[in-house]
Amino acid sequence: MLVLSRKAGEKVLVPELDLVITVVGVSPHRVRIGIEAPDKVHVVREELIEVVPGHAACEPPAQSPVPPPLREAVRRRIQADCALHI
Repeated sequence: MLVLSRKAGEKVLVPELDLVITVVGVSPHRVRIGIEAPDKVHVVREELIEVVPGHAACEPPAQSPVPPPLREAVRRRIQADCALHI
């Protein structure tokens, strides 16, 4: 896993997916991010996929460019990070 330190206004690029992730703001218990992605890349908050399984807007594209092991690793990390803030 790549762990980065970023300040508000700084960006992280994922060129293979044409993604730009911008740190919009930082507060003591929350980080606001902005995600720029092409239309073919679905960006959905994880909790929405769990709440509305099967909903068209929540389903990843059939030919996702992100390998399943990477998707699973990101999902697990987000769950772990969220558990620390509850």
